[in-house]
Amino acid sequence: MSSPPDPLVLSSGRSEAAGRVSKDSKPPVIVLVRPQLGQNIGKAARAMLNFGLTELRLVAPRDGWPNPEAGPAASGADLVLEQAQLFDTAEAATADCNLIFASTVRRRDLVMPVVGPEEMADEIAQSSGRSAILFGPERSGLETEEVALAKAIVTVPINPEFGSLNLAQAVILLAYEWSRRAQLSQPTVKETELQAPHGELEGLIVQVNGELDAKGYFHPQSRRQVTENTLRTIFTKTGWSSREVKAIRGVIRALVGPARDRN
Repeated sequence: MSSPPDPLVLSSGRSEAAGRVSKDSKPPVIVLVRPQLGQNIGKAARAMLNFGLTELRLVAPRDGWPNPEAGPAASGADLVLEQAQLFDTAEAATADCNLIFASTVRRRDLVMPVVGPEEMADEIAQSSGRSAILFGPERSGLETEEVALAKAIVTVPINPEFGSLNLAQAVILLAYEWSRRAQLSQPTVKETELQAPHGELEGLIVQVNGELDAKGYFHPQSRRQVTENTLRTIFTKTGWSSREVKAIRGVIRALVGPARDRN
């Protein structure tokens, strides 16, 4: 019998994981947006389970779901595939998530934070809400509107002369970085309010866009999508809690509504 292969060893240059871990920290959800091949879905599932991640969400896979090619490629990570959830859009797949990262290269069309795997994992470990990491299609990557759902872009430093990570490799790098914090038990330094689920934040964004539209703010119309993406990025970066989102929505209603008679 041949001996098992040496375990994969990845090093980020630090001797131990940085940051404190919330006692309520939950593993991140892996969201594959329009994955093209069943084999790649299976390989991503295998990468996930190696580092303790089991929640996979699929957004409009090209060849449908379930896919018979995924199982063999998963090499035993059947649990991940069996529990995988199917969604029509990235927005729907992340509606219950408080913290979202988009795995992609730096985008010139969006002004938003760009972090490395370590900073991403630290933020997830310190969060007590649901978190998600978005991965785009193998060939084209995430669309601008999908990246705009995230708090930040997460990108892996790679050789600029040969930038060729495949989907499973990208998943395994980020899953590994999260796993380095999974066994830590230190509480957060300061308890903070849970960030609002993305669905609540989306309600605020829809309200803002609706009121701005009523005032003729989106002019010219050819720039409307760019402006909406900018506004979405601004609100997504705030990290507001449900209480704060409700407060802001109340302020907006007060500003656009008729003055109240306080006498």
